[in-house]
Amino acid sequence: MKRLRIGLQGVGKIARDQHIPALRGSDAFELVACASRNATVEGVANFHDLAAMLEGRPDLDAVSVCTPPQAHYEAVKMALKAGKHVFLEKPPCTTLREFEELVALARVANRTLFQTWHSRYAKAVAPARAWLKDRTLRGGRVLWKENVRQWHPGQSWIWAAGGFGVFDPGINAISILTEIAPAPVFVRSAMLQVPSNCQSPIAADITFVTDAGAAIVAEFDFREEGHQIWTIELSTDAGVLELKNGGADLTINGKEIAVPDEAEEYPRLYGRFADLIRAGACDVDARPFQLVTDAFFVGARRLVEPFED
Repeated sequence: MKRLRIGLQGVGKIARDQHIPALRGSDAFELVACASRNATVEGVANFHDLAAMLEGRPDLDAVSVCTPPQAHYEAVKMALKAGKHVFLEKPPCTTLREFEELVALARVANRTLFQTWHSRYAKAVAPARAWLKDRTLRGGRVLWKENVRQWHPGQSWIWAAGGFGVFDPGINAISILTEIAPAPVFVRSAMLQVPSNCQSPIAADITFVTDAGAAIVAEFDFREEGHQIWTIELSTDAGVLELKNGGADLTINGKEIAVPDEAEEYPRLYGRFADLIRAGACDVDARPFQLVTDAFFVGARRLVEPFED
């Protein structure tokens, strides 16, 4: 089968670390173009911006958008109106209204919009969801602590309004939680710690609850300089489930559970994108984004020391 021609908008860290290697190894896609103001990619056509890429390569079947979220709405709208299928990196947009409009535009354009949550494709997430399916949640905690200087070096956009701050990785945890939890969760309260020279939080403490009153307490922190922690622990009527290492490892009642080996997250994401295009379908889920916006809305704010990269 002929591979789909895809262009990549945004050539930053996530593109070089994940998207480009996944596309280079894909049987479904051929990376033929990139658009970036500041970088180029060897072996493909390079353009200064998305409009130029769409004009210069009208034969593109799809566009992968992996710029900062502040630019997502206009980019996805432009690509859809040009008749391209769109792979959208998380977080999807800066407002829910923008997100809803993009979903509607994809339907009108009859094009695939794959709004991704890459952490859901970690290999232990599906087995965790299956085990939890018929359980009753009694409580839990989420610890998502990492070093922003390691994962987002020099990326000032993340501290601007609409940049999400610590919720850029935190939304990964929330995307897993909403995927595996057997009951809907809601934000009860939040405390956001915002550096005095930034617009977005560097840390956040959130209490989620289910309708039955089970509390799940989350701690997100961008200042972890030691061991990086990406753990979700849920207590149920059948015991305790723990996902570690961002969803790669699973423990149930203290016993490590072997899970099938899977391809890496981004090759699986692009495989899913190809399947959606062939089926003429979209895949979007606003729940993680909704919970982040709820945390911003109900959360108290506390100023902390300035952040210096």
